[in-house]
Amino acid sequence: MEIYNTEEEQVEALKRWWKANGTSVISGIVLGLAIIGGWSYWQSHQEQKANQGSAMYQQLMTAVEEKKPDVIEKISEQLSEKSGSTTYSYLALLFQAKTKVQKNDLAGAKDILNNVRNSAESELKHLATIRLIRLMLATGEYEQGLQIISEMETQASESFTASYEELKGDLYVALNRLGVAKTAYQNAVRSGHPSPLLQTKLDDIASPEITENVE
Repeated sequence: MEIYNTEEEQVEALKRWWKANGTSVISGIVLGLAIIGGWSYWQSHQEQKANQGSAMYQQLMTAVEEKKPDVIEKISEQLSEKSGSTTYSYLALLFQAKTKVQKNDLAGAKDILNNVRNSAESELKHLATIRLIRLMLATGEYEQGLQIISEMETQASESFTASYEELKGDLYVALNRLGVAKTAYQNAVRSGHPSPLLQTKLDDIASPEITENVE
């Protein structure tokens, strides 16, 4: 360790150190301040975006309650554009898909639901998938619907298991594969809260007048 005998030697040593290191020290301070300032700005921006998304979502809910499809579609488009990859934007896309179905634009609705399915996380991903499969059932894409269920149900939480099983039953009935349809419906009953409609589907398959195609 270097020992300084006089105050003058200490001052000279400090000058030499500053000459060698002063630039990097200043750069580090400036960088640190920039990082702190940037973080504060990012936090402020995120908070502002969240508040804006919340306000627009409330407007969307009002339009839904008042049953104004054109307003719903307009606000949904704005919300999905301005909120980025947030829960608000994905919920807006789900409403947007619903209005397209009401306008019989099934292809447009499928595109939106696929977008949410491929981008959102957890519950919203599965909700979009379930709605997409229902559309595929309506448009005769039975095998494709079963393929998507096969890909998704292993990732699903218990809260979605019954819905996937019931949809499998619907798709198998449409394919006249009644044996596996019955099994799927029974799995749906065991996995969730059986609805009167689900029980009716099971009763129809179990009817003596129906010949099952057991695989």
